[in-house]
Amino acid sequence: MELTPSELVVLGLIVESPRHGYDLEQVIERRGIRQWTEIGFSSIYYLLAKLESRGLVHAPEAPAAAKSRRVFHATAAGREAAARGALALIAEPRPVAHPLLVGVANLALLSDQEYRRALGDRLARVEARIAAVRAAEAAQSPLAPPAREVFSYSLSLLEAERSWLAARAQVRDDGQD
Repeated sequence: MELTPSELVVLGLIVESPRHGYDLEQVIERRGIRQWTEIGFSSIYYLLAKLESRGLVHAPEAPAAAKSRRVFHATAAGREAAARGALALIAEPRPVAHPLLVGVANLALLSDQEYRRALGDRLARVEARIAAVRAAEAAQSPLAPPAREVFSYSLSLLEAERSWLAARAQVRDDGQD
């Protein structure tokens, strides 16, 4: 059974330590996980319900009260599925849809000046994102090895994009300055 990236993030956090929904939200926020995945606060409980129905997590001492206080634990099947999912995502390159590519594919609709301005705007936003990721990384010190790798990879991608943007923002489509 293949897990979506969002399911794997939630399951991985529960494998790391039993958690309730609000605790998951706090960890996701504190670690800056939304910088690299799309998990909304409202989707956490939906993901927990899906994982529970598939037998990957369970809440052994589930009180009759609010769902937010049900502490979820990973099952043996959940730990195995999380490990398999993590290995597959690490080992297998997969195409990633990137909205920037859709915009670039439609360059004929833009003037060179509009394109350079948009690239400059994106460059400023990428630089702000780099600063935000570095701040989130510093706030987590000391970092556990998985978090250190996530921050390292994320920053590498952002810095590569910054480099590309800086070069392209100064170059016209025909290669002239």
